[in-house]
Amino acid sequence: MTQRSSITDQEVAPDELSCPVEPAGNAGNALRLLSYNIQTGIRTSSFRDYLMRSWQTLTPHPQRSGNIDRISDMIGDFDLVGLQEVDAGSLRSGFVNQTRYLGERAGFPYWHDQTNRRIGRLARHSNGLLSRHRALRIREHPLPGMIPGRGALHITFGGPGDDLDVILMHLALGSRTRMRQLAYVAGLVRELKHVVVMGDLNCRSDSRELRHLLDTTTLREPLPSLYTYPSWAPRRNIDHILVSDSLTVERAAVLDYPLSDHLPISMDVKLPDSIVLVP
Repeated sequence: MTQRSSITDQEVAPDELSCPVEPAGNAGNALRLLSYNIQTGIRTSSFRDYLMRSWQTLTPHPQRSGNIDRISDMIGDFDLVGLQEVDAGSLRSGFVNQTRYLGERAGFPYWHDQTNRRIGRLARHSNGLLSRHRALRIREHPLPGMIPGRGALHITFGGPGDDLDVILMHLALGSRTRMRQLAYVAGLVRELKHVVVMGDLNCRSDSRELRHLLDTTTLREPLPSLYTYPSWAPRRNIDHILVSDSLTVERAAVLDYPLSDHLPISMDVKLPDSIVLVP
């Protein structure tokens, strides 16, 4: 995959989403969602590890591949998986595209990654999405910011009826930049009918920027107190799955799976009958 780094949004051919695995069907119009910042497979169990294991962010390590395998064992129960802090194939991952590897090992028929920042051959910072349903359209939106390297992966699913739009992102650390990024996303969402927005938003539910997004769109967060960070003692809810009010939320939870510095967040939703997902 080539990096999309221009100012304008990019639309990608849907056949780029596929990988050679037989599709698995989804019962009825229920959909199991998961969002997980996997920290490129680095296991972090204390703030001290950020310093002591910092070299792993740019160099390969045997533990990384084992952690990636364990993550793949867990995500196979879901229908749509949004991944943040994945590597698209560089020195630190042993030149393995982690999105593709996870998709193939967990039995997902479709995958796509969005590389937002490259550091030579050392690192390719990406978002990744794994799916059990074929996409109608794939778009990559560079998000605004003083420092480039943040993006939103926008995938549209559906068939002869209504569409389902899924937007996956990993936002900036600064609140002013996040406000600009979420204002941009709000502009996308207001044009859409049935939407899921998920990812590491780097802000709490009560933050000014996230409240602005929810107040200016039909998005909602059913359970705003799902703490995901840090994984060894979670006390911040900075990972989110937001849904439009047309989707029925049946369950939401944080999973106790500390193979990163974040915990994964899951949600089971029921789609309107007008949305027909294509396997």
